[in-house]
Amino acid sequence: MHRIDADRLDNPAWEALTAKQARLAAGAGLARRFLPSIAPFAAVECLSGEALEQLADLLAPGEAVLLQTLTDIPSTATEAGLRAEKLFDVLQMTDKRTIEPGDIGDVERLGAVDADDMVALVVRTNPGPFAQRTVETGQYIGLRDKGRLIAMAGERMRLDGFVEISAVCVDDDYRGKGIAARLMNILRAEIRKRGDVPFLHVRADNATAIGLYRRLGFEDRRTFALYRVTRV
Repeated sequence: MHRIDADRLDNPAWEALTAKQARLAAGAGLARRFLPSIAPFAAVECLSGEALEQLADLLAPGEAVLLQTLTDIPSTATEAGLRAEKLFDVLQMTDKRTIEPGDIGDVERLGAVDADDMVALVVRTNPGPFAQRTVETGQYIGLRDKGRLIAMAGERMRLDGFVEISAVCVDDDYRGKGIAARLMNILRAEIRKRGDVPFLHVRADNATAIGLYRRLGFEDRRTFALYRVTRV
């Protein structure tokens, strides 16, 4: 059983990129980023001028990454050659309810061979960033109808004691049938079985999704700011 230290969730991308998902990372020292083909997220150990300079070194001119922070990005970002634009607030929620694993039934395990179908579903439903190799971050599952992928959910950031549920999406024609909850419950049970705690991030203004997650047993933990950080 992992030591459950909730403070890790204050900087989840950093915790993931410096430990369990280091193989998917670029960078050293005070800054890391996911490989561009994996995800657009980056992290710094702290928002110091030195850390921001190291982050800038990981980017090509004009290239941008997403940075999740608990405080505003300081003016030293400009001195480091970065432009920071706040996009919106993000609510972090943690799972407080233990559920028993159920029968997977017609739910499929998704992998690299399904990447094109997964990206196409994301384009149709827009659950958030998803790249060609994002499937490598963890376990992904989905449902098909006549061969067409119509819903999925998966694991993105993985850190000691915690696993993020992400890319929860359902085609418009199949919404309202409990599919998202079903997929999430399968993942939650499997994550718990491994000794970890599920968590997730959702736009703070997405009342519909937040309501669903609360009904499933997730509780609000913290609100973060999501920034687009571009090397100028």
